[in-house]
Amino acid sequence: MLFRRVRIVEDDIQEVFTEGTEDVEEQQLDEGPRYPPEDAQLSRMVHYIFKNKKLPAVLPADVANARNVFPKHLVPLETICTECTENTLLSEPQLITSKATILTMTDVIEGISTYCKCCYRCGMIYRYQEWSDGVHNYDDHILLSLHLCIFLRNSLQTHQAIGSAVEALEKTCGKRFPSHQRVLYAYLHFEALTDHSYTFACVTCGYHPVTVVMDLHKKGVFSMPVSNIEVPPQDFDGKVNAEEFWEGVSLEMISRGLVPSNRQNPFVVCPSYHYWAPWIGRHTRSTSMVLNTEYSKVHTARTPDEASDFNITEDRLTDEILKLKMEAVRSLCKQCGIDSKGSRMDLVMRLRQEMQTRGTYDKIFSKVWGASGGWAVVTCPCAIVYAVKFNLRAESPRDFADILLSMTHFPNLTLYDFARGLATHTNLREPESMPFSPYEGRLLEPTDNNVRLASAGQIKVSLPWLTSKKVVPDENGHPLTGSSEHYALYDRFHEANTKDKKDALRKIELIPEVCGWVNSQCAEQLFAGMRKNNHFLNMMTPTSHIFLVRNILHHYNNARNTKTLEEMKKALHVGMEIEFNSRGQTVMGMYFFNTSYEKTIQ
Repeated sequence: MLFRRVRIVEDDIQEVFTEGTEDVEEQQLDEGPRYPPEDAQLSRMVHYIFKNKKLPAVLPADVANARNVFPKHLVPLETICTECTENTLLSEPQLITSKATILTMTDVIEGISTYCKCCYRCGMIYRYQEWSDGVHNYDDHILLSLHLCIFLRNSLQTHQAIGSAVEALEKTCGKRFPSHQRVLYAYLHFEALTDHSYTFACVTCGYHPVTVVMDLHKKGVFSMPVSNIEVPPQDFDGKVNAEEFWEGVSLEMISRGLVPSNRQNPFVVCPSYHYWAPWIGRHTRSTSMVLNTEYSKVHTARTPDEASDFNITEDRLTDEILKLKMEAVRSLCKQCGIDSKGSRMDLVMRLRQEMQTRGTYDKIFSKVWGASGGWAVVTCPCAIVYAVKFNLRAESPRDFADILLSMTHFPNLTLYDFARGLATHTNLREPESMPFSPYEGRLLEPTDNNVRLASAGQIKVSLPWLTSKKVVPDENGHPLTGSSEHYALYDRFHEANTKDKKDALRKIELIPEVCGWVNSQCAEQLFAGMRKNNHFLNMMTPTSHIFLVRNILHHYNNARNTKTLEEMKKALHVGMEIEFNSRGQTVMGMYFFNTSYEKTIQ
């Protein structure tokens, strides 16, 4: 017999889908391929769905608009096996369940039948995973209308948790939805299958920003015992394939619709030092291989210069401890095995003394700020996110150096609240090229006279190439400025973070070309919004956390870029299309860059 039926799978997946589903009548079918598949067949199916069933980034209005009428029988469109070299016909549609549910904005539509087909030559299984009917299939039992998916996306952009949005819908339509966790996973499945570019670049600054602002969202964390982090292999060189890693994260989101639980999911990505990559836009990074040298935070001795800079981060953590309530400080001392008796300052000084070792520093950090080390974010002055790195351990300049050294073109101006530590660390890592130069990233030679004049605000450092590219570019100069000079600077809000008088030469106010228009607070303004998401993001698994944060930031970037393009079109006063040059800038954006960022930053 050429075709054999696939046996009903309800009994096989009851472990996962007990809530909101009922047993269907058991049918005795001829033995066939197992569904959902396992092992190699599961891997083939997940990869096939990821590669061939993408939704467009911008959905057509006719499928994304609200509707309440959907097909009752959802059958895969494939008729020929795509995996076989010969044109092998697939089996007839085989019923998975007749009690699937479609969730919409206004209703919970029950009694939907979902089907699969199989190839008996190679064992490949195909399920319904189309979007043209206006629905998204998560696990064959729960499907979301595309209109609901867009609503959930917009809810997240306004800092509303998926669970809260679902609860509001339940109260509105008077019907009970599946568990909020299951709806969240269905939404993540939808985003993983949407063909997002994740460009992470500004339409004004282009793929290679001249000025970047870097900061840490320290409250953006996920639960992760440090002892569970796998030690990297001996030949690990600190480089991770970003495309491969983030594809792996997406595959985990997709596979959840086919496995009983994450404990049985071979696609789960566990945090590790050697397979945990930042995201930097494809056009901005030099290659797919990006740096993540977090393992060196613990297992590499600091040089004397770096050790002195590390005191700055101790000061920062001490400040956070001082903000804790007295009982919290006492509890922290007890957890660290420190005497918890005495005044607040006594306890803080004991904790500070314990911070002299990196291991204890990380332990105290995790108690004060969370299990992981927050997000290291790089933005341009227009507040577009160019890179995000999800730290496994407490932040250090190393995290931002990893990002900068992974970029095709090193920015000319880098604003960071530990600028001196960043310049010291980066130059020690790259002693031959000395990325931050001249003057170790200071604007002037650190003579006593220059320091005195800068401290008194009596000196300026003109960088004319910021507004007009050098006629004869420097060797290895930035493509937009022609300059190979790279400065690590403070803004006026973070000058107090340093006690080194020479850092007066790192003030951004010394540069007349940028004074007044560089929005050095753009990263902190971004975090002010993202902090509203902490209550639900920080409760997620590590991979769900990083996947959703990157996705939220992608939509945030798109919204800001769209607004900028609309403002540019208004400025043109004509209906012409705005074009992009080879560096990712709009023609109008190039004009703004060569004159002033003011119009795009206001």
